[in-house]
Amino acid sequence: MYHAKEHLSDLAAVIYRPGTDLAKKWAADRHDDLEAGLLDAVLDSIRPYIARSGDVGTHASNEFNYFNNNRHRMAYADFRSRGLCVASGVVEAGCKSVIGHRLKQSGMFWSTTGADAIIALRCNVLSGRFDDFWRRYRTNNYELPQKAL
Repeated sequence: MYHAKEHLSDLAAVIYRPGTDLAKKWAADRHDDLEAGLLDAVLDSIRPYIARSGDVGTHASNEFNYFNNNRHRMAYADFRSRGLCVASGVVEAGCKSVIGHRLKQSGMFWSTTGADAIIALRCNVLSGRFDDFWRRYRTNNYELPQKAL
């Protein structure tokens, strides 16, 4: 949600000039709409600015497309009602502690394949699903030895 609000604040600054009361008010109202799950209201608020010339129209068009194309990711009110977190900080902290801690130790260099493998392994271990992972892996990848002819 933080990044989506940032998009709206940036658009408000382009429409009304950075730091003005109008920009702050417009952005705050859009933030409220976003938090309430009123994405159509957000889009309706952006739509009139698309027809403007110059930076305002270009920026409004880009932001309209951003919100419209990502609407399935922005059902924040629904996510919250199901007890899900909508803040990116939790995910970023998880990535730092689970992935960054293991991959970014002194002197380590990883290929993409090796990094992907260690990330999958680490996530399975730390989530308590290591045994389930190997059971599924063996079921899907185990080949019986061929009998000699």
